Amino acid sequence: MDLEEFRTLLARHARPDWTTAIDGVLISRVDRPDPPAPSMSGTVLAVIAQGAKRLALGERVYEYGAGQYLVASVDLPVTGQFTQADPEQPALGFGLTLEPSAVAELLLQAGLGDSPRSGAGAPSGIAVSDAPPALLDAVVRLLRLLDEPRDRAVLAPLVKREILWRLITGEQGATVRHLGLADSGLSHVSRAVRWIREHFAEPFRVEDVARLSGMSASAFYRNFQAVTAMSPIQFQKQIRLQEARLLLATYPGDVTGVGRRVGYDNPSQFSREYRRQFGEAPSRDAVRLRASARTPVGVLP
Repeated sequence: MDLEEFRTLLARHARPDWTTAIDGVLISRVDRPDPPAPSMSGTVLAVIAQGAKRLALGERVYEYGAGQYLVASVDLPVTGQFTQADPEQPALGFGLTLEPSAVAELLLQAGLGDSPRSGAGAPSGIAVSDAPPALLDAVVRLLRLLDEPRDRAVLAPLVKREILWRLITGEQGATVRHLGLADSGLSHVSRAVRWIREHFAEPFRVEDVARLSGMSASAFYRNFQAVTAMSPIQFQKQIRLQEARLLLATYPGDVTGVGRRVGYDNPSQFSREYRRQFGEAPSRDAVRLRASARTPVGVLP
């Protein structure tokens, strides 16, 4: 499919806050490459019409460009960077929030025989593929509705449902289908991810989180690594450091206090791990964060 109409629609409707008149639909326009920056992925479909992006999840690196899509089925700590973007040819992308309830509804309608077994191993939480013509066509038809307010309320939910179906039956269908299964390995890991995010400042035992997520310790550890590319303790550290960075933008003069708030009792350990993650000491990074407004760089292209 020719991407020209896709690019034109995105450029016309792009806003500074990335929102649109269709619930769950986001449009990004970025005019320059940014240094790598951390964020949470959300559970989304992202399709690039122009430009390119690099995304790191633990030790895994994903690169996607025009005509490709990325699916994130778990809200994960990632580091993103636009690698191709300039004022004359800005990076342009489409994003759609993925709702587990909508996936589950489609799976029920299609028949659970087409879905993965509940005991199957969890897939990676992020996957990249070339976007097939049928998926791009549905995305473009959804964007056209931004120019048709009378039709939008009725047709947008139908087209979003079609997009979801294209994902479920497409190359990365296993990742998306797991999102809608209450007893899948990915759903168990998602439960643990939510718990760690809500209690990131607290120490925990992996065995206890495994029990909370409804898995044996060995199965939990294996599935958690498959989905997040990190161990549970590494995941907690990523969340702590991302939260610390957000706090430092507001409280740049209280590095020790910020470290304690995110779970570090040892200021030296906090500074050491912060520098390793972000390349600068907390105090220096805080000054830079206050002096510059950054572009959002999550999963959305």
